[in-house]
Amino acid sequence: MSAPARTLRLTVKHTHHPRLPPPSPRLPLRDCPVRRSFASAQHAAPRPIHLHLRAQRGAIDPLTLLAAATISVGIAYFATSYSNGDKHPDPGELEKTTAAQTSHVEDDEMAPQQLPGRPGILTSDQEAKLKEMWAATLEVFGVIHERVSLEANGASTPASDDTASTTEPKKKHRSRLSLGLGKKNKDKPSGKENDSASLNGNDKHGQTRDFQQALASQSPEQLREAFWSMTKHDHPDALLLRFLRARKWDVHAALVMLISTMHWRSQEMHVDDDIMLRGEQHALHESLSSSNPAEKKEGADFLAQLRMGKSFLHGTDKDGRPCCYVRVRLHKQGEQSEKSLERYTVYTIETARMLLRPPVDTATIVFDMTDFTMANMDYTPVKFMIKCFEANYPESLGSVLVYKSPWLFQGIWKIIKGWLDPVVASKVHFASNVEDLSQWIPKNQISRELGGTEEYAYSYVEPQPDETSPLADPTSRAKIQDERTQLIGSYESEVLAWIHGDGGGEGRGRLAQRLAENYWKLDPFVRARSLYDRTGVIREGGRLDFYPGRAGRGGQGHEDGVD
Repeated sequence: MSAPARTLRLTVKHTHHPRLPPPSPRLPLRDCPVRRSFASAQHAAPRPIHLHLRAQRGAIDPLTLLAAATISVGIAYFATSYSNGDKHPDPGELEKTTAAQTSHVEDDEMAPQQLPGRPGILTSDQEAKLKEMWAATLEVFGVIHERVSLEANGASTPASDDTASTTEPKKKHRSRLSLGLGKKNKDKPSGKENDSASLNGNDKHGQTRDFQQALASQSPEQLREAFWSMTKHDHPDALLLRFLRARKWDVHAALVMLISTMHWRSQEMHVDDDIMLRGEQHALHESLSSSNPAEKKEGADFLAQLRMGKSFLHGTDKDGRPCCYVRVRLHKQGEQSEKSLERYTVYTIETARMLLRPPVDTATIVFDMTDFTMANMDYTPVKFMIKCFEANYPESLGSVLVYKSPWLFQGIWKIIKGWLDPVVASKVHFASNVEDLSQWIPKNQISRELGGTEEYAYSYVEPQPDETSPLADPTSRAKIQDERTQLIGSYESEVLAWIHGDGGGEGRGRLAQRLAENYWKLDPFVRARSLYDRTGVIREGGRLDFYPGRAGRGGQGHEDGVD
């Protein structure tokens, strides 16, 4: 019996199985609690001798295989968890990891997926970034008259590695939110802070310049009004989170992007007080009655694009995202003025926003390249569209599908791809036939024009004379607007309490829902009726029906709300 006993002692001593891969040099396995407990268990309960005898004869030991599998899984898990030491994970990286884990959806699965970095599903780091973003934003609006120090509440988080500066001298402790924005035309943000977007490669559209111009030319109250006008039916947190995600959770870069977008909307494009307020009815009136030749042409050009269906919204893709179809062959360079093209582009994007409901917060664009020739190529509107999505409508694109592009488009795509942000470029996919296209859109939701089976053909319905009557009722609008003003004040108060740690912010979700409900009451007074209101896609109270009149589509329309 002495020989087997010696064999047992030798076997127990050598706990590393020869078939297992050697431990990663980056992982301190001796410090891992699972490794210690596993080794202790081996010493405390040695395996029976007959198992070692079988192993010596070459038989497969099930317990050995089980132990090997356990150690392998443990090593893989802790190697992933501790490979970066005690470094706190970046919120943007957490978002990418979670998105990768939740992106595997079966082709026939139609339910929209809840994506990370959205209200209600934030990590603790992302929530802290959102607090910082709200504090900085409310400081711009003059709601916070004194510096808000999140560090006192333990909410401030360091900048991520790709945005933090390692060369700035530490002469004086300052909060990241100390942007000097509380006074108009005084104590502007320092040049170093203002240039942060440029230094990170995010300023190709001149947003730092627009940011500075907004602070210099618009009062805090004007900026506040522009923000809440832009919010519409969106959850306010969701709107800020778009800018944070677009700038990889760099609060200052996101703030620059937000303020410059508000300046662009209110001072350059006049999105809410002109394009959406006047809409198609105004274009019709200009085209028929304007005494100004330029205005008459712009109205006619705007309507011409709607009537031909150069681009239009119809249906959804497999992820429930609204689809915008662009028939490139219908565009001819020089047929419409640049101003009317830009107005039409913004009008289409803003109308698509009306079709978004949580958890769906992006849209799909299908560029139908059927019968494309060089006569259809026009780089100017392409550049404007790129600027819109990269600078002013962040995180709004779900997919861009280029359908049936001819060989001559290959050289054009190389040029366009060089203008695109890599994140936007990664969303562009090419489909050569309807089978390829059906990877993103079900075939029964693809029109016969594109090779699908859906009986749908675009047709423009002209504006009706009486559809603008709510716009001429200032009394009713003022009553609803007063209610909205009170809700906005309540929401900002909840945000401040949440920032200071005085409460959990439990009321913000309900207030966001009430703001959305209030918007749809206000909507007829601030947005002219569109084709999609006339055809029943957008219905009273914000209800949606992406396939009006189609039998068996029950469930497509739903009440607007905030979960």
